[in-house]
Amino acid sequence: MFSAVFPAAILHRWFLVSLAFVVAIALSGCNPAAFKTQAAQVPQIVISVTTDPQTFNYALNQQSPSIFSLTFKGLTTVNGVTGEIEPELAESWQTSDDKLRVLFNLREGLKWSDGHPLTADDVVFTYEQIVFNKELPTDLGDYVKIGASGSFPKVRKIDDRRVEFLMPEPFSPFLRTTTAEPTSAIAILPKHALEASIKAKDVNGNSRFFSTWGTDTNPAKIVVNGPYRIESYRPSQRLVFRRNPYYWRKDVQGNPQPYVERLIWQIVESTETSLIQFRSGGLDIVSASADNFSLLKREEKRGNFTIYNGGPAFGTRFITFNLNKGKRNGRPLVDPIKSRWFNTVAFRQAVACAIDRQAIINNLLRGLGVPQHSHIDIQNPYYLSPEEGLKIYDYNPEKAKELLLGAGFKYNNQGQLLDTDGNRVRFTMLSSAGSRVSDALTSQIKQNLSKIGIQVDLQPIAFSVLGEKLHNSLDWECYLGALIGGGIEPNDAANVWALDGGLHSFNQAPMPGQSAIEGREIADWEQKIADLFIQGAQEFDETKRKAIYDETQRLAQEYLPYIHLITPLSMAAIRDRLQGVKFSAFAGAFWNIYELKVLDK
Repeated sequence: MFSAVFPAAILHRWFLVSLAFVVAIALSGCNPAAFKTQAAQVPQIVISVTTDPQTFNYALNQQSPSIFSLTFKGLTTVNGVTGEIEPELAESWQTSDDKLRVLFNLREGLKWSDGHPLTADDVVFTYEQIVFNKELPTDLGDYVKIGASGSFPKVRKIDDRRVEFLMPEPFSPFLRTTTAEPTSAIAILPKHALEASIKAKDVNGNSRFFSTWGTDTNPAKIVVNGPYRIESYRPSQRLVFRRNPYYWRKDVQGNPQPYVERLIWQIVESTETSLIQFRSGGLDIVSASADNFSLLKREEKRGNFTIYNGGPAFGTRFITFNLNKGKRNGRPLVDPIKSRWFNTVAFRQAVACAIDRQAIINNLLRGLGVPQHSHIDIQNPYYLSPEEGLKIYDYNPEKAKELLLGAGFKYNNQGQLLDTDGNRVRFTMLSSAGSRVSDALTSQIKQNLSKIGIQVDLQPIAFSVLGEKLHNSLDWECYLGALIGGGIEPNDAANVWALDGGLHSFNQAPMPGQSAIEGREIADWEQKIADLFIQGAQEFDETKRKAIYDETQRLAQEYLPYIHLITPLSMAAIRDRLQGVKFSAFAGAFWNIYELKVLDK
């Protein structure tokens, strides 16, 4: 959903953001340095975000970056460097030999930020009354729908510190769904603070939970279990977090963590302002991108900051064609002539060969990126590399033309591509309006495809309109998009590949409440990938799991429902006074916020 260094048409469900304010930094008008002088000097970190929070209710979040990696934790957590699952609210867990039972042991003495005990009752409440509640259609339930039937596990309290989950079938991604971060996982919520809102109804008969903990709520009433609680919020200005005195972590000497007393989100509206504030000392971190890297690198030493390079960023960037052959009310979703082009595999492969990814990296990212060839991130252990057999499409316009001619296309005297019936090959590419990067990227693709005789008409539109076309009306031909997030677990992308998934946009099924689609066809390779995702979620042997997801990548690269483009490097400039930073592309700079220390200036 969010991409700071590479904004394109970015969609939901996958939105990685392990403290992605590192990558999504953009900013506004108020000078944060002025805020420092208005309060007692305590250890604090000042960062910037582009938008106000939409909600303080974890279960209703549809935004990234969000406050929730600071305020709410799950039973487990993820190490931002190794990607390994580590204890959080649960100090340990056991999985039965048949993989159908997982028992969690909570830490002794856990408390919410208001001092109320955190027990197994809160865990059962979170899952039974929120995650599994069909009257509360949040995204959380999607993470624990198991198998082809989409069944939920059962959850049972053993005693105040023990809770067990019973699976309808083996489900290997389950443990990662308990991490609450970076996303696609479930945090534990307070029963004593939220249960009444779920049971209460408004005048329309809807649960009051949907209006609970909006951003107009007194921050003192927001009960959390993470390292920070909300202290104050001024819309369009700043959000201030204060250390949660009841957070469970302590260092080896017994000192409470986190060490940093206050964290300030400065809400700004432009990356230029953010950069100015960072250079003047008002911010402690700023995203390093193609636009500002050279400037930041020159100032790195005298500015007392370090540029961290986490390698290729997590997230996928692509173009895709509408392969849906269906009709609504007797009207084809896609012009049948163009649908025949799009559903020709050689046509999609030719387009992939015609795109000069290295030129895009050089011109758009100034060399600070790498080509992308898979729906699984390059740094993900499940990634299948070209050396391991992943098919790639290097820039080769002549090869593209050979593929097209072999598929029955032809050229006229002007070098324009025609189909077998003499129709000029021309289509419209949608993108999200207002992004300089998107505009430059679509222009580059348009120029590349013109070299093989294809006319591309560019149409930037508002993101809300783009979303409506992709998920409701389905009347589109091609679009530039990105899916940001998903982390290590490949099953996080299941709703991209499930045949009825909400992000199966290249051949979208109607969503609940929408008009039926007649004549929608499922390709054999499409069915196979969907089946493999179910198999991957049932397999616990990591070698076998990787082999399953390797096959999904081979199929996806052969049949190209998504034509992948490039991946920028994940980089950030961070003040040297922040000690303990362990920056990674996967988790950003603040995944270990509890360990960070601020040195005196």
